[in-house]
Amino acid sequence: MARSLLAVLAATLLIVMVLLWQSGDEVTTDTPLAVSSLLGDADTAGLGLADPSYRPSFPGDHGPHPDFRSEWWYFTGNLEDTDGHPFGFQFTIFRFALSGEPVRRSTRWATRQAWMAHLAVTDADQARFYRAERFARGGEMGLAGAVARPFAAWVGDWRMAADNHGLLPMNLSARSEDFGLNLTLKPGRGPVLQGEEGYSRKGPGVGNASHYYSYTRLPVSGKLFLDDRTVAVTGEAWLDREWGTSALGPEVRGWDWFSLQLDDGTELMYYQLRRGDGSADPLSAGSVTGPMPRSLRSTEVELTPTRYWHSPDTGAAYPVGWQISVPSEDLRLNVEALLDEQEMALSVNYWEGAVRALGTRKGLTISGRGYLEMTGYESDEIIP
Repeated sequence: MARSLLAVLAATLLIVMVLLWQSGDEVTTDTPLAVSSLLGDADTAGLGLADPSYRPSFPGDHGPHPDFRSEWWYFTGNLEDTDGHPFGFQFTIFRFALSGEPVRRSTRWATRQAWMAHLAVTDADQARFYRAERFARGGEMGLAGAVARPFAAWVGDWRMAADNHGLLPMNLSARSEDFGLNLTLKPGRGPVLQGEEGYSRKGPGVGNASHYYSYTRLPVSGKLFLDDRTVAVTGEAWLDREWGTSALGPEVRGWDWFSLQLDDGTELMYYQLRRGDGSADPLSAGSVTGPMPRSLRSTEVELTPTRYWHSPDTGAAYPVGWQISVPSEDLRLNVEALLDEQEMALSVNYWEGAVRALGTRKGLTISGRGYLEMTGYESDEIIP
């Protein structure tokens, strides 16, 4: 799913959007943003709302949905080199609608779409976490955008693109100053329609939902570029695809999202929506995929933090160790960060990183790997 923080993001992001609107240059910002206001009940005039009767269709829904407030193509994955050394990666492209009003300016720079991309690589053996971001405007100048057939999404020269008129195989390519990646993803498991056949409720109001599907296990091969090293890697990736306008309910201040690929061939996805008082929202949900795929309700999953890491950059205290219990699946897991310091302290502050899982299912030992995302843990969510 995506990520959440709150309140001043709307104002701060608006400043970024105005800059994007008025200039032709890529824009970065030193002011942290909060994500939940992007996904909450801001002005929705002229924008589409998630519809419980809608069913995702392909390949069309791989492409952009410009009439919704936000959407993303969110890739994460666990990799290893030829000697078995572990790595993780994240590559995400986000689109945000500036407003619901049609563009009325007669210039090729005119747009109501702002784009953001996040890139990260975890090198566990070297205890290094690389992160970078880009902003760009949409519009006819082509600085950023997405198309459905053949699928492609890009922000500058950071790009994800399919080899055919479907979604896979796909190439992910992005380089920052000191790191980058070039990976090929092949068909695996998916699409998995999350929630109610792709309609994912996250709040009590009309439209407090998103359209959401995942590709939960995709074979990956390619290269990582880390400082002066080029590392050949293989592994497995996960794609979360989501779009909506006022996805989050007004009580939600953050979430904890798990995507785990287990060694018995199944996958577990679960997101815990956290309210302002720290309690879990009853609309928290997830899924188990495999031979008998099904959705999970909040009453079926127990999450318990076991260990915290304190960020020197933001002051946030993130739980980087967890116990997950799903009694209906007879599943118990201990989840640990591959590296504690995997915070995306950029324009949006959140923790996103590779994890390992070990536990039991029906009394038998089970292990796995995946990704964990945590938002809303800042020591001061209201940014001055």
